[in-house]
Amino acid sequence: MEDEDVLKGVGPRLRQLRLEREATLGDLAAETGISVSTLSRLESGQRRPTLELLLPLARAYRVALDELVDAPETGDPRIRPKAVTRHGRTFLSLTRRPGGLQSFKMVLPTVDDVAQPTLQTHEGYEWL
Repeated sequence: MEDEDVLKGVGPRLRQLRLEREATLGDLAAETGISVSTLSRLESGQRRPTLELLLPLARAYRVALDELVDAPETGDPRIRPKAVTRHGRTFLSLTRRPGGLQSFKMVLPTVDDVAQPTLQTHEGYEWL
């Protein structure tokens, strides 16, 4: 029952985080919208933590949900990007999810590796 052990440890971790931040149950209730009695029962282990309760608590404490529940390690957290090469440049995605703001590592060839490009002009604006 590894999951049961993880869930039993949530209450003490919640209390520890609250005490480290010198917050009262009332302060936390005002920030999360969760009642004081529910927070108290979560911390004492009388109420089973649910995702609906843990998400606002993780936001309030500014910790990852995994850290809040002390979930076991799932393996190597590093991103293993697949390189894409276009026009002599190699692009590696540094973000996990497609869409929205993304970050890429670009590997540019040295001058010796690429033939001299031909000068091209156009009417309009240049954006870089």
